[in-house]
Amino acid sequence: MSEPWPNQLLQNVRILDPVSQTDRFGDVWLSEGTIQAVAAQIMDWPEQTQIRDGQGLILGPGLIDLYSHSGQPGYESRETLASLGQAAIAGGFTRLTLLPDTLPVLDQPSGLEWLQAHIDPNWPLRWQTWAALTQGLKGEQMTELAELAAAGALGFSDGQPLNNLALVRRSLEYLKPLNCPVALWACDRTLAGEGVMREGIDSLRFGLPGTPAIAETSALAALLELIAVVQTPVHLMRVSTARSVALLAVAKAEGLPITASTTWMHLLLDTTAIASYNPHLRVEPPLGQPSDRLALIDGIKSGVIDAIAIDHTPYTYEEKTVPFAEAPPGAIGLELALPLLWQHLVETQALTGLELWQALSTRPSQCLGQATAAIAAGQVAELTLFDPQRSGSPSKSLSKNTPWQGDLTGQVVQTWCGRSSAGFQSASKDPKR
Repeated sequence: MSEPWPNQLLQNVRILDPVSQTDRFGDVWLSEGTIQAVAAQIMDWPEQTQIRDGQGLILGPGLIDLYSHSGQPGYESRETLASLGQAAIAGGFTRLTLLPDTLPVLDQPSGLEWLQAHIDPNWPLRWQTWAALTQGLKGEQMTELAELAAAGALGFSDGQPLNNLALVRRSLEYLKPLNCPVALWACDRTLAGEGVMREGIDSLRFGLPGTPAIAETSALAALLELIAVVQTPVHLMRVSTARSVALLAVAKAEGLPITASTTWMHLLLDTTAIASYNPHLRVEPPLGQPSDRLALIDGIKSGVIDAIAIDHTPYTYEEKTVPFAEAPPGAIGLELALPLLWQHLVETQALTGLELWQALSTRPSQCLGQATAAIAAGQVAELTLFDPQRSGSPSKSLSKNTPWQGDLTGQVVQTWCGRSSAGFQSASKDPKR
């Protein structure tokens, strides 16, 4: 997947830089994993430089996914590390953060060491891993947090709800001195019951069991109260309701140390889409009401929702080709998110290109406590080049559980991650202009 690093010059490319909050056109010269120069027009460059006409192309920081699922180890028929990495790179991601729900669960240092040993370090992709916060089938005991942090865990998340609030409080108290990110999902499984879609008029029309919005909001309110007391920074994942956005806005105004994310599908689809009974539309949390979807978009614009996560969840054809209510929740998205979000949110002016890009790149890095640099001379090249008009059919993921099939408008052309890069379209070598 990784390719040699020639001198490269992108001419007249649209540069989206969330760090400097600029959206401009210019030339960018890249060499040996570093941005050498950025200017309105670069007039001189070394011989043997690969020239790419950037007209119509968009260059921005590499995309960063906050949480996704790996099939390997344990569920290789769904997704391998190789296919997962290829899907991430094809989608424009330069950092991919894995949830610990593999088989075995990543709750021991040996599991993290195995994963690190089976990842190709030459790929233009930084792999990161959440370690499990709790262990055991009932999640009633903390993992060895310090040992897992020392073994290379980025931070801690079960990727599942924790309804034992005493354990959550104790975990946050233990995590505070470790200074590691922690991600929690607010969901009360008891209130959710057997629901398979969001409760409301559409669930009644379609004859499907509904999950009430309070399954999320009551759990979120309880988590916010704990965070207010303990003051450990927490990332709140999978926000999906308008009421949750309102609760987060108040909490942020009060200075609570929180960040939040929603998933990309919750910005594009709502309960009305389930009229098709397409099992690929069964996700968790369930798709919200139309008012929820609009509130989430407004939350991205205002910054109440910091980031857009992919939550790539692969399942085999056999697992998903069942009636809607029997399908396991989840869908893939690493290859699909950028083109679909651009087409349906930027092209419709619901978000600006800069707002979308920062929600997929610099803001996720801030949620993880990581830094991202401006697109400027001297910075390491961690970049994504995107053609919003190029059509194609993504096919890197091993699983195909998505409601979007066939060609999409918008394709990633190339990514750079330090000294590694991956291209999906050949560039011409032109003489100096």
